[in-house]
Amino acid sequence: MKAHRLLAAAGFLAAVATAVLFQADAAPGTGTPAASLAGTAGEGRIELVGRMRLARAAQTATTLTGDRVLIAGGMTGGGGAVREFEVFDAATNRVVATGNLLDPRATHTATRLADGRVLLAGGYTGEYLRSAEIFDPRTGRVTATGAMHQGRSGHTATLLADGTVLVTGGVGDGWSFLSSAETYDPRTGRFTPTAPMRSARESHTANLLPDGRVLVAGGHRGRRENIVVYASTEIYDPARRSFGAGPDLGIARHKHDAVSLADGRVLVFGGSDQRDRVRYASAELYDPARNAFAPTASLRIPRFKVRDTAVRLRDGRVLVAGGGRHAEVFDPRANVFRTVEGDLGEGYSFAASALLGSGDALVIGGYDDRMRNSDGIWRFRR
Repeated sequence: MKAHRLLAAAGFLAAVATAVLFQADAAPGTGTPAASLAGTAGEGRIELVGRMRLARAAQTATTLTGDRVLIAGGMTGGGGAVREFEVFDAATNRVVATGNLLDPRATHTATRLADGRVLLAGGYTGEYLRSAEIFDPRTGRVTATGAMHQGRSGHTATLLADGTVLVTGGVGDGWSFLSSAETYDPRTGRFTPTAPMRSARESHTANLLPDGRVLVAGGHRGRRENIVVYASTEIYDPARRSFGAGPDLGIARHKHDAVSLADGRVLVFGGSDQRDRVRYASAELYDPARNAFAPTASLRIPRFKVRDTAVRLRDGRVLVAGGGRHAEVFDPRANVFRTVEGDLGEGYSFAASALLGSGDALVIGGYDDRMRNSDGIWRFRR
């Protein structure tokens, strides 16, 4: 199966609306004139520091302890799901451990639990996986844990305040779009269904709010001529184990990303239209105190296929490094995006990012516009 067919089967071919058309004078893969993409002094720099053993896209990247990052699963250049994991040590810029997952996985989720272990759940490998497994950084091994009640890929997994993990939506058997949700309890190793979401969603985002609730935003259901992209949101209440309606986004989005800010607001940005012909540079902020969205500054580069590639830095800024050759940072105090020095070489989609213990961040893998996977590991230095 080719790479684009794997992603399609996992539900990743639906679109996200964006506000900027590509122009003939744009820098490759950006939509922004090349002359305007010079890095801004003092915003940081991104540079290639290492390479994975295996080029991959749609993988996960999870910080373990210090500057060690678990890179797991994904898809190969030929489109097959990857079983191998590797641990990259950013202190030495070397892969220091490798092994195999119990199941090959692409478009799965990885969640660092309160005790430092990592829950890997679902994904696609020719079928939609119900299985989940635990990586233990103390042993460097994976073990099986309870299975989800529904196989899914392209879902979200959010660590809740009580240490459980909320899993929402995605795509399941028969390319069905899921409204179902469930929670994982690491104390029992079991998944338990919750009330379903109000809408079936894939390519959505889910962010923990300061009061312990979870904001689920955008996404889509259906495909091709039947695709519906959402402006709607909903909010999960863990006390009631149910979802309620949230305020609408300013525009319908999917294949976007969302990051929780230090002040409790949520930054939502990017996406593309239903045919991936137009991409958003627009961004908006959700304020939980007002329960409302408001527009904010636009990205320097329109981006899509970027979920899980933005990272909140220790100084409160947000690193945005997926879906475009150049990285940029959002400064919530100045309400502005600025590009950083250096670049990724290509505008990689379905990359993954991780915040390091040092406060820097890694951007890992992905594929370019010609569906070529990358083995690159880039480091953002503040």
